[in-house]
Amino acid sequence: MATIRRVENVQAWRKARELVREIYKSCAEGPLARDFGLRNQMRRTAVSSMSNVAEGVARKSDKEFARFLDIARGSAIEVQSLLYVALDVHYVDAHEFERLNRLACEAVSIIGGLTSYLRGFRRSPQGGPRTRFMDPGLRTPDAGLS
Repeated sequence: MATIRRVENVQAWRKARELVREIYKSCAEGPLARDFGLRNQMRRTAVSSMSNVAEGVARKSDKEFARFLDIARGSAIEVQSLLYVALDVHYVDAHEFERLNRLACEAVSIIGGLTSYLRGFRRSPQGGPRTRFMDPGLRTPDAGLS
């Protein structure tokens, strides 16, 4: 398992943290601030994504870490779904939706990359199906760790 001494060193956690910060800002004013149910769910799912990355870091094996990353990724995808609700009921405009959805997409992608790294999978250079790593030296550092 890759040794991570601080959660702040994990790119996936930093991106999830950025998502939390921006979701909180967006939920602080306007019609979204007055819809307590949607606002609170958006905040909780964003925080869940960040928190599950952190909890995974504390686990003793790559398998356990990857399991928590799966949950974190699911929470970030839930944020995306809730953003569509906010857009559809006109709580956020298209620009704000795109900005927040882009952040959520980035979080999903980085978390997914780190999960694949921990499970020993990578995409083939031709963009084909995923292949299992045969040599740990082939793993790349850009899979969510920095």
